Amino acid sequence: MADVFSQIKRSEIMKAIRSEDTIPEMKIRKALHGLGHRFRLHARHLPGNPDIILPKYHTAIQVRGCFWHGHSCRDGHTPQSRRAYWRPKLEKTKRRDYRNDASLRRKGWRLLVVWECRIRTSSGVAREIARIQKSFA
Repeated sequence: MADVFSQIKRSEIMKAIRSEDTIPEMKIRKALHGLGHRFRLHARHLPGNPDIILPKYHTAIQVRGCFWHGHSCRDGHTPQSRRAYWRPKLEKTKRRDYRNDASLRRKGWRLLVVWECRIRTSSGVAREIARIQKSFA
């Protein structure tokens, strides 16, 4: 299927996609802060630059977009157009995530992954926050 946008417009759309301070990330940060948790953001000294780290619990949280990180939900699909471009790109991202996650765990950090599709609703955010807090116990 052909793209509905021109190449220039598609390029503008793709450039606007953020890698930090995304809406899903902000939802998790707001909920954690509201519960009194203190954290650091985008820890560049750790493998994979985790989105959120809670040093007190030695826990890193990665908030991952389903499309970009190849989640198994409906949003984690490979586009029908330009498969030769997208498949290797998305596979490379998954391999990088696997390496970074393993390295982070070897350094003694607990890693929690929050998927974008699971926090679309406020009840989804609450479930993920409960899962995060349960990991502290």
